[in-house]
Amino acid sequence: MKEINDQKIEEASKDRGRRNFLKTAGLGALGAAGLGYTFAESGTVQERAKVSSRAERLKRMASNSYAVGALFRRRPSQRISQQSNQYKEKYGEITLLDFPGFTRDVYPGVYAMDLWSSHFGDFTDDSMFTTVTRTGRTGPGEFDPSSLSAKRYLDLLVKNMESTGVKATHISNNAPRYLADLDDEQRKEGIRVGKLWLDASRQIGVKSMRVNTGGPQIIPAAVIQGGYPRNEEVVPYIEKAIESFKELADYGEKTGVKVTIENHWGLAANPVNILIILNEVNSPFCEASPDFCNWEHEYMLYHGLEMLVPRAESMVHAKRWTRFPDVDIARCVQVLNDARYKGYISVEYEGGGDPVEGTLNLLNDVVDALI
Repeated sequence: MKEINDQKIEEASKDRGRRNFLKTAGLGALGAAGLGYTFAESGTVQERAKVSSRAERLKRMASNSYAVGALFRRRPSQRISQQSNQYKEKYGEITLLDFPGFTRDVYPGVYAMDLWSSHFGDFTDDSMFTTVTRTGRTGPGEFDPSSLSAKRYLDLLVKNMESTGVKATHISNNAPRYLADLDDEQRKEGIRVGKLWLDASRQIGVKSMRVNTGGPQIIPAAVIQGGYPRNEEVVPYIEKAIESFKELADYGEKTGVKVTIENHWGLAANPVNILIILNEVNSPFCEASPDFCNWEHEYMLYHGLEMLVPRAESMVHAKRWTRFPDVDIARCVQVLNDARYKGYISVEYEGGGDPVEGTLNLLNDVVDALI
């Protein structure tokens, strides 16, 4: 097996030299285990290999741009931590246009990407961003996928994906906001932005896009009425979310892109609320995209995942996070196996330390547990 490992590392090293955007020294220090080419010899693993090979399991994985955000280029006005500079010195600085090649070189055998919305765009060209005013100052806001310069940028991304053989399969999107807001003007603006991003998703071949529910940061609690608990305060937010996701799902059907709901705070902090919205929308273009760790307490870690995975077909976020440092990755993956989940699994490492090494270790743990 060592010969296979050495050969894989050598091939990856040659690729890095050709692409010239990733620094060899940084990856060379990871070694074969970091690249994910360790093979356990237990009977269990051998049995799993009969079901799906390691290469087949790797094809179900997706790189996650958010997890390695420390490597991404930022605006000159944005503060860059000393730690980020150290990682850029080790691995090189990248943009989203580099990420297909980065994925191919750093995660051999992985051919899919999960892209964070805030990584889109060329920060040297403000024409592809919205204009916002904060504290009396006007400047560039978020990526505007409807602008001509943004469309050209997305075409470049597609070209880079085609040349590397790595595709974007999901967008973890924070841009559409207020979908559960009681202010209809704000809510409709969130829907408008969501539709623009669905058009952009179609342009680059993405098949699913997360949209946040929004709503109160802390979900309203029930109060005693007539001697019994009743929660009337949360109902209007759920009604607005259902209305918004129905409209986005209908538009998603036209674009061929699914709208997904992740347990990503707001109303979605409670998995029951996600199921309510999905059931009421009742569309194949609106589904769950559960995250291993985005829960409010540890008892939700596995039980919340069990609730949502049957409603997911496109994307799940595997995560190791400082908030829940003892999360059992194998147990989470077993939940996916038991539910016969066959979609993509994005490795969203947030466990502290070196983000590349952390992501590679998480990737390895997930692939080893998959069947």
